[in-house]
Amino acid sequence: MPEIIRMGIDLNASTSRAVARFWSVRSRQDKLQGARSGVRDAGGRAAVTGGRQLDGFVQLIQDLLRETGLGDDQIHLRRRTTSLPGFFRPTKEWDIVVVADGKLLATVEFKSQVGPSFGNNYHNRTEEAIGNAHDFWTAYREGAFKNSPRPWLGYLMLLEDCPGSSEPVGVNEPHFEVFPEFKNASYQARYRSLCVKLVRERLYDSACLLLSSASEGFRGGYREVDEEICMARFAASLSARIGAYSRFNS
Repeated sequence: MPEIIRMGIDLNASTSRAVARFWSVRSRQDKLQGARSGVRDAGGRAAVTGGRQLDGFVQLIQDLLRETGLGDDQIHLRRRTTSLPGFFRPTKEWDIVVVADGKLLATVEFKSQVGPSFGNNYHNRTEEAIGNAHDFWTAYREGAFKNSPRPWLGYLMLLEDCPGSSEPVGVNEPHFEVFPEFKNASYQARYRSLCVKLVRERLYDSACLLLSSASEGFRGGYREVDEEICMARFAASLSARIGAYSRFNS
């Protein structure tokens, strides 16, 4: 895909490193959990409950934000500083929160899914993504973020590229037909549809879907499925929004 903006960081290389770190950390946590307890969580839950698999992406976005002129004191990564008010609940902890001059500028959510339980997890991820965004924008409308201009909201999903996510999946239609894009669609296709719709329905300013197999992922291998939800566009959207604020307030 053509370069959208010029960035000081090598976006492809940085994304590849983040992918490799994801698989490496996941594997290490899975082994450590089993070694300490003598019991391994079922279905890969050991790696999921360990956390920190997506820290490489956190680092990537932090580097990107630094390029726009933000200082580290404005880029919040620790859980105790990434909590924001909600409307339907008291608070929600995000993965990255950007606050400058008392104004909320950007918020980012990172998610991943690795098999084998693609079905239930897909539904949970979908409900989370939609619900979190609705809560966020309602809180914004009601003045939870004080005099902040409209903040930027982003969603990034890393999905395992494997037969379980790439094979067609049937749907239950006891009363009414589902929309055509869901008929015999794989979970990869469903996530693509989700991310595109999240942006087109203006629930998120940008979304990114990355696919990576366990075998290629340890070497940083990944692929993208749609220009509209690729990493370059995601990074460009965030940089443009924060860069405009930095220039206006410099």
